[in-house]
Amino acid sequence: MNKLLENKELLLRAPEPEDLELLYKWENDTHLWEYGNATAPYSRFSLRQYLTESKQDIYTDKQVRLMVLLRESKTVIGMADLYDFDPFHRRAGVGILIDDDQRNRGYGLQSLLLLEEYAFGFLSLHQLYALVPEKNQASRLLFKKAGYLPAGILREWLSRGDRYEDVQMWQKIRKI
Repeated sequence: MNKLLENKELLLRAPEPEDLELLYKWENDTHLWEYGNATAPYSRFSLRQYLTESKQDIYTDKQVRLMVLLRESKTVIGMADLYDFDPFHRRAGVGILIDDDQRNRGYGLQSLLLLEEYAFGFLSLHQLYALVPEKNQASRLLFKKAGYLPAGILREWLSRGDRYEDVQMWQKIRKI
């Protein structure tokens, strides 16, 4: 098999116009906002512009988003992101989202490992990192399973109205 961005079960591909409704659903899910930087809903218009104007060039955009699909049915079940790409220091942040009805099936770990193959193998990055809210136990377990190590705590990093939440940084350094 050995194709980049796919394994026996999953395939990662660039976003397509037909992904608009799923992007709209996930980007506007207020329960997910606390894990990212969203502070307001996205319109279909702005997401359509993103789909048509994004170069999907990590060197230009400093990020890349890939859709996670079940290989056999081609059903989109999530997204995998590289963000805050730093070509000089050869590192990037990583984020994985798997739709609620597809969780707990190993797809998050498979997506993360495929994204790592791309980042470490094709892009020759030295390290990946993830910022995980302390209360997000599922994400902490995911990164631990993938071989990431805790690298520190960012105190009161995320605002939750009148309170703040700590974030754990998880890091994986490419083995040469």
